[in-house]
Amino acid sequence: MTATFFLVRHAAHDNVGTFLAGRTAGISLGDAGRSQVQRLAQRLRREEINAIYTSPRERTRETAVGIASACDLSLPQTDDALDEVNFGNWSGKTFEVLNDDPLWRRWNISRSLTRTPGGETMLDVQTRIFGLMETLTSVGNDRRIALVSHADVIKSAVCHVLGLPIDAWPRFDIAPASVTTIVIGDWGAKVMTLNEVTL
Repeated sequence: MTATFFLVRHAAHDNVGTFLAGRTAGISLGDAGRSQVQRLAQRLRREEINAIYTSPRERTRETAVGIASACDLSLPQTDDALDEVNFGNWSGKTFEVLNDDPLWRRWNISRSLTRTPGGETMLDVQTRIFGLMETLTSVGNDRRIALVSHADVIKSAVCHVLGLPIDAWPRFDIAPASVTTIVIGDWGAKVMTLNEVTL
């Protein structure tokens, strides 16, 4: 059994980088994000993708629909395993506000040992994303699947495959509208591309 996964971070919303969107409802792609989706979709047309799954957040679903349309696929399937980290009551707060929170500072120093307020740990996130990838790998051979998700979720999968601790998350970037490719087979798993951005 072999499966190729294209882990796609959603395209940009208008205020990316200024506040923690998390699972806040109603955050859609902006003009720049919609342009990113067009470029991303054309890039992924070459990959002969045969299935696409998405986080339930608006920004990921909009990204996934654009990819599905360009690749002549049916509508994406939503899966909670791809959802954004459950940041609890941090969701929607600006980074300026969060930087004054001691728990936020601890979360960014040691995510392996810190739970978000009312939410989850990064090890929880890693378990759910890789559980989905293992399940999809077992369904059939030579599948090529796009998974549209969020930066920290993708980082947790990359750390798992590379054998890195979850606290290695700041050592690499996962940009909006980027593609990270992971292949999983009976022999194990490997990262083929990391944070590929189509300009």
